[in-house]
Order: sequence, then C-alpha cells, then structure tokens
Amino acid sequence: MVGPLDDQYFHWLCAHVVSTSERRPTHTYWDVMRQLFEKEYVWIIPGDRNRAEDGRALRDEFLNSQVHPIADENWNHLGCSVLELLVGVSRRMSFMTSYSTSQAFWVILYNLGLTGHTDASRYDQNDLDIMLDRLMWREYSFNGTGGMFPLKYASEDQRHVEIWYQLNAYVLENL
Repeated sequence: MVGPLDDQYFHWLCAHVVSTSERRPTHTYWDVMRQLFEKEYVWIIPGDRNRAEDGRALRDEFLNSQVHPIADENWNHLGCSVLELLVGVSRRMSFMTSYSTSQAFWVILYNLGLTGHTDASRYDQNDLDIMLDRLMWREYSFNGTGGMFPLKYASEDQRHVEIWYQLNAYVLENL
C-alpha cells in the first residue's frame, strides 16, 4: 500500500488505537504502526483467513466514511496488513470484553512484545520484522507466549489453534 489514499487510511486506522495528539517520542508509535501497516499478514491456519477478512473489512468502513470515491478499484482487494489484522482482532476482543478497541489493541501489542518499540527507542526494523514473522509463522511457544494471546494453562498447542479460538481462550482465562 502506497499513495495518498493509503496515508489517509493509515491515519484513520491509527486513530482507532493510538493517540493522534501525542507528540512525545517516548509515547508515540508512528514508526511501529507504519511498519505494521506496510507488512502483509500471511496466515497458515485456514480459519485465520477470517481474521484477515475482518481486517480488510475495515477498508469498506473507511471508504464509506469518505466524501470522495477511490480512484483505484483494486485498492480494496489488496492483502490484509498486520495493522489491519490487529485492529480487526482488537475490535472482536472489545466486543467480548469491557475493553475499548484501543485497550484491546495495546493488550495484544504488549503480548507480542511490541510496546517497548516507541519512536524514541529507535527500534530495529529487522527485530520488529522478526517478531511479526514469529506471529505469522506461529513460531511462538506451546502456550502462545510470543503470540497475541498467551495462556497460563494451555491445554493444546496454540501454534495450531486459530486466532479466533486463541482469543476466546484468552478472554475466558484472563477476563
């Protein structure tokens, strides 16, 4: 995704989960968010395609909020970004809990180990890519540590469980 529409969409997505008025680099995550936005989400568990579709559905909501129609009809058919996936899953988690979408998003980022990567920390983009690849290629632990929804008492290998069921187990165990 590259272009003016992408920039508008990126800021629209971020407005759902981060403070757009925060100006202190120790509290901003624009670089991380941009990298999440530019990395395409790849699923290896068939049911996780549904979570990618949740993320892509955000584009329709964005487009419906715009005054001007898009010029590129293919834009809406591009793959889901990691940021879209995380916002979509955060919305699902928000619906299931008392958390706002933003709160759910930050719980997930914390679980992934991404909250220490602020704009001021000058994080290593390669490190972040490794963390995102760990998420997508299911290279986290049996109980989900390193993934979005780690469990204290995992009864099955979370590397083989759809994100939807990981979310449900996490909510039941923690909330």
